[in-house]
Amino acid sequence: MQLYTKITIALILGVVAGLVANALELDPLTRLLIAIEPIGTAWIRLITMVVVPLVFASLIVGTASLGDITKLGRIGSKTVVYYLTTTAIAVSIGLLLSNIVRPGAGMSAEALEGLRSSYMAEGASRVELAQEAPSLVDVFLNMIPRNPVEALAGGDMLPIIFFAIFLGAAVSALPMERRTHIVGFFEGLNEACMVMIHWIMKLAPYAVFALIGAVIARFGLDVLGSLMVYVVTVLVGLLLHVILTYTAALKFLARRAPLAFYRKVRGVQLIAFSTSSSNATLPLTMETAEDELGIEKEVSSFVLPLGATINMDGTALYQAVATMFIAQVLIGDISLTVQFGIVLTATLASIGAAGVPSAGIIILVVVLEGVLAGSGVDPAAGIALILGVDRILDMCRTAVNVTGDLTAAAVIERSEYEHALRGGDR
Repeated sequence: MQLYTKITIALILGVVAGLVANALELDPLTRLLIAIEPIGTAWIRLITMVVVPLVFASLIVGTASLGDITKLGRIGSKTVVYYLTTTAIAVSIGLLLSNIVRPGAGMSAEALEGLRSSYMAEGASRVELAQEAPSLVDVFLNMIPRNPVEALAGGDMLPIIFFAIFLGAAVSALPMERRTHIVGFFEGLNEACMVMIHWIMKLAPYAVFALIGAVIARFGLDVLGSLMVYVVTVLVGLLLHVILTYTAALKFLARRAPLAFYRKVRGVQLIAFSTSSSNATLPLTMETAEDELGIEKEVSSFVLPLGATINMDGTALYQAVATMFIAQVLIGDISLTVQFGIVLTATLASIGAAGVPSAGIIILVVVLEGVLAGSGVDPAAGIALILGVDRILDMCRTAVNVTGDLTAAAVIERSEYEHALRGGDR
């Protein structure tokens, strides 16, 4: 049985067990599902453990193997432009749907008060956390690590990526005999990380069952009643972004068959859905890109780690719908000028957003503060409206994020192939 089949079965069984425990109020089953959740958490830690050495080694090998520094600059610039473009498209889709559906227009006063009373305190804590987040200028400055060892120890991805690329570029400038020894060491480290990933992925079905069962048992689906229109709007937006944006990119830019591509990446999507973390999914994403999609290592080793850090298409679309929903509930419709500001803010704020669960809430606070400015409404009140379903939507938008990373790798590889055909690397 294929691994993705096992994961799918585990996912379905976890949802069913969680729903039964929550709907029938079976306390023993609920306690059991919550008790085994650490199995899933331990699995996430195992695969996260491999992320830093894998990214560091693969980036150095990929950069050092390019041989031409201008090629690195070309790949990097195309990757960043592509990511920002698809993020802006995602935000625009979210805003367009929100203007058509108006998910916040029909919420009752009772549902509004119930959500506020349940989640106001947690919403306030999320706002405080967001206020501690660095500004965009600080994010760019912090990309340059004062101490690379500290960045590696702390798992701070942007400084790790910057230092690995810088070191790899320096290695590529060394004489061949010295370069061979350094690249050989990191190639060995990269291959060892891949072996560890194979071992860890054997536990994936059990971890998925533990994670999903506990989430559904704890939160249930009751809260979906008052937020159903909002949830459906987000999910339809995410689906449209995949069907329209990614399918078009695969067909016309990557020159690949979209359906075959999606079949090959479904295992990555399931793991992303279960863990709600782009970083935790990154080792499997890189393995899938190289083994299943046949993407060159020099492209995947650069595009995918960068994407796990700055490419947040699903998160950006969710933020657009969430902002419109909160605004429609609390202050009414907002102007097109403000909506354009949402596109710009959400796109730029996605840079440096950590690929960890609920990071989108922090960016959402930044967007909300601009929208609600001068209205007298506390952003915490808006965050409280959506926290009840955030975990479920977090899982969905993370699956879209990693799909976008793999799509980008396919597009950039095709672009490099066509560049070489034109004689660009001669």
